[in-house]
Order: sequence, then C-alpha cells, then structure tokens
Amino acid sequence: MPQDAQTRPRVTGPRSSEFVFARVRYDSGDWDYNPKVAANILNSVVEYTTIPIYPQEVIITLDSEELLSFPFLFMTGHKLVRLTERERTGLRHFADTGGLLFSDDCNHDVDGLYARTFEEEMRRVFADDPAAAAMPRLPARHALYSSFFDFPDGPPQTSHELNGWGDDMVHDYLRAVERKRRVAVLYSNKDYGCEWDYDWRNKRFRTEDNTRFAVNIVVYAMTA
Repeated sequence: MPQDAQTRPRVTGPRSSEFVFARVRYDSGDWDYNPKVAANILNSVVEYTTIPIYPQEVIITLDSEELLSFPFLFMTGHKLVRLTERERTGLRHFADTGGLLFSDDCNHDVDGLYARTFEEEMRRVFADDPAAAAMPRLPARHALYSSFFDFPDGPPQTSHELNGWGDDMVHDYLRAVERKRRVAVLYSNKDYGCEWDYDWRNKRFRTEDNTRFAVNIVVYAMTA
C-alpha cells in the first residue's frame, strides 16, 4: 500500500455535530450541476466559523429514510422539477421538523423551466398553507441576512445576472417558504450555484469572497 494511503485519515460517516453539504438528487433534471459548490462552501465554513464539517458531499433523495439526519439540503438545475408523492411527503416532513432546503435556479429566469416547475411543486408540497407555498419575497431585514455576515441590502448580486442567458433582471430578493416561523425553503433565481462553482483555492485571487453569503445560509440552517 502506498505510504500516503497508509497515513491519509479515513473518512467515516458524518457525526451528528457536523455540518453536511447534502445535495438533492431528483430524476427529472440535471441535479448534479455545479459540482465544485460543495467543496467551496465547506472551505468557507471552516475558514470563517467553528462549525465542524463532514468533508464530503452527500447525495440524497427526498424520499430517503435518512433525510432527517441533515439540517441542510442543496438543490439546483436548469430543467424540469417533478417530484413523486413520496418525495413531496419527505420534503414536507423535512421542512416541518426544522430542515432548510436551498433551491437555486441555474437559469436565473423567473419564467424558465426550473422556476416554473419548482414553484408548482412547492404548491403541491405545502398545499395546506397556500400563502407560504407561494414563496413570498424574503424581507431584506430577515435574520438570515445577518446570521453571520451582515448583508443590509438583502442577497448579494451574482455576476451571472444580466448576462443575457436569463431574464435580464437583477433579482434583489430571495423567496421562501416559512414553516413554524422559520425559513424551510429558501429559493433563489440568482444562480448562486454557478457563482460558487470554482475551486476554493482560487478565492485568493478575488478582491472579495463571494461565498460569504453561503456561510450565512449554513449558519441559519444550523442555528435557527
């Protein structure tokens, strides 16, 4: 066995105290887009906070029996979002037991396929509360924008807005489903996934770390 393999620490399953970057796999779309996001965000959590992390991305489905082990889920894509009834039930239970799903539309287009079909699914999942299911805009003064770093104007803009591929709009808001007075689904048309999809070691070349907002989302998910 090579020496580096002998000395490399073995990665086991996550501990209950660790933050896990869990990505939602769904059969209808390109759920695995932006593969570098997890490592980049995990690096930022380590760099800025004392939250212990599990160093590998975990892939999970919304109907998994292990879903409630994860307080945070990341979901993204460009294409159709169509869930099964078991997945809808799983997501509703996840939301009602304190979990947070961050759904980021890679199209950054309010009329795009991901946007339209994800919103349809939220109306099905949370049919018991139509006002919440409509995912109203999250106020810029919401606790999520000050959970770690302070973003007094709401969500930071991404370089992918106004690039000609989306709806040519700067979305100065995020939307949310709130359950039991906390954000259970955070929904973005800003394409943070593409914004954060780069090797974390390249952050040193940036004048400002654009993953800091991801830290706010993680801290909110772990503490709210």
